[in-house]
Amino acid sequence: MSDTQPPRRKLPRLSGAREQLQRSRKFASSVVREITDDDERTPLPQVPTATRLGLLSCHACDLVSPRSLEGQPCPRCGATLHHRKPDSVARTWAFLLSAYMLYIPANLLPVMVTQSILGTQQDTILSGVIYLWLSGSRLLAGIVLIASIIVPLLKMLILTLLLVSVHMRSTWRLRQRTRLYGLVEVIGRWSMLDIFVVALLASLVRAGALATIIPGGGALAFASVVVLTMLASLSFDPRLLWDSLEQQDARH
Repeated sequence: MSDTQPPRRKLPRLSGAREQLQRSRKFASSVVREITDDDERTPLPQVPTATRLGLLSCHACDLVSPRSLEGQPCPRCGATLHHRKPDSVARTWAFLLSAYMLYIPANLLPVMVTQSILGTQQDTILSGVIYLWLSGSRLLAGIVLIASIIVPLLKMLILTLLLVSVHMRSTWRLRQRTRLYGLVEVIGRWSMLDIFVVALLASLVRAGALATIIPGGGALAFASVVVLTMLASLSFDPRLLWDSLEQQDARH
């Protein structure tokens, strides 16, 4: 008989996970630092802009063309050339105000209605968050709360701030406001996560053969809020933020 022991299984190394966590923390801290940076500490560089040079860029392929070609097809992709998105502010306000109006019923109306022999049960997003929290799934409750309530409201508030600053022709923290719009674009990529959250709430109900689940009015309102905020973000032209600085420099 040999005294050799079977080889022990090596525990998985956590160095990779720790490095990924550190990179995520550094990225988050850099985003916060860029947003909170002050233009007074790092002044804006004085560089010639496309407006001063009489140029415009295609919104489809980014080809730079003379300003005289505005309204004509792009020489490369054929898209119509515009100095700024047509009626950008008006269309963004229309989509944004519609999203505000639907945001309240999206959170108050039931997302799903369960009908069974025991009666009818109506569940909203907030009731699903409370149920998850009380049942011990606090992490999942936090994800549902952030993705379904906080993120859509944050997107609408940021777009409102940008629109008001454009109306007031403010030159305050232009770079920070541009980065805020970039943050809205990043969040917009995950907007459909809210729809998956609604499906997750529906899957939490264990229905038998004698029960039926139908979507409530809150599901339609919630999906409409997601679509409207995405359209508002796409309609807004961030170059309008810098037009106020261009006009101020032209006056001086």
